[in-house]
Amino acid sequence: FRWTNSSRMASDSGVSPFDTGHTDMIHDAQVDFYGKRLATASSDRSVRIFDVSSGDGSQPRQIAEVRGHDGPVWQVAWAHPRFGSLLATCGYDSRVCIWKETPQNQWVLAYQHKEHESSVNSVAFGPHEAGLSLACGSTDGSISVLTWTGPGEGQWTAERDGGLKSAHNIGVNAVSWGPALSPGVLLDGNDPNQTQLRFVSGGCDGNVRVWSKQNDQSWSSQTLQTEDGPAHSDWVRDVCWAPNAGLPVSLIASCGQDKRVVVWSQEVDEQGNASSDWKAKTLGSFQGPVWRVSWSVSGYVLAVTSGDGEVSLWKQGADGEWRVVDVVGAQDAAGAE
Repeated sequence: FRWTNSSRMASDSGVSPFDTGHTDMIHDAQVDFYGKRLATASSDRSVRIFDVSSGDGSQPRQIAEVRGHDGPVWQVAWAHPRFGSLLATCGYDSRVCIWKETPQNQWVLAYQHKEHESSVNSVAFGPHEAGLSLACGSTDGSISVLTWTGPGEGQWTAERDGGLKSAHNIGVNAVSWGPALSPGVLLDGNDPNQTQLRFVSGGCDGNVRVWSKQNDQSWSSQTLQTEDGPAHSDWVRDVCWAPNAGLPVSLIASCGQDKRVVVWSQEVDEQGNASSDWKAKTLGSFQGPVWRVSWSVSGYVLAVTSGDGEVSLWKQGADGEWRVVDVVGAQDAAGAE
């Protein structure tokens, strides 16, 4: 799936396209925590921010344009509002930029990370319960984890040593953080304020890796595989860790150039101990490469964007099988136009 220079918002009537004003391809679009603002990233080197909170069916209204990259902007990420209005961007120019809104609809560069040697393809803010952190995945094969140390806006530390330096051969395409709460915390009676740091990455080597960190130790990784080896036979295009409301299971979705979507699950026993094994289940069949996977806020519905121009919604049944519950495709968009 490739974004064009128009974007699409869901509405009561289905799909509602609107012109973003970008002069080149759009690569990413993200709604903020409250669902009121939409940020888009484009090859025209700009990020545009729209007000989508009207609720009356009117077109989104552009309220800001952010420029600072010297090449295509691949991805954007909103920070949790407890840290203020912060937006992270990454691009082909090997840079990661963190922007701060001050005053309203005026964005200034708060911090710039320039340690990667090649294009930075993905950025993701960590769970707010664990502080302000940002994971960045690059074509140079490494992952950097930025952590705000305060009190100044530009006071960030960067971790890119150990396994993070060579996270994926050829390159890292996607990163996604896991929930701060341990799976099953509401069932096993453990301290709900105890947080954990975990994120998942996908790369050009076809691997999906889960990264974890305990206290002040360095980051360690686990490569997820099936009984027959890697689940993907080509580039992993995207990964997404599902939200978790304390239920005794962790879910990760991965998709790739091999036209596959895999849902990985890790269960927790009655004592709250997570299994060391991740079980893989492949979803249906797709006619083209799969570009994006995204979980609903509840973590029960998975949206899959594939190269055949469709967005399919998947849900797990009582029998453990994943089935399509709805499809939004090119015909729906054409009808909305």
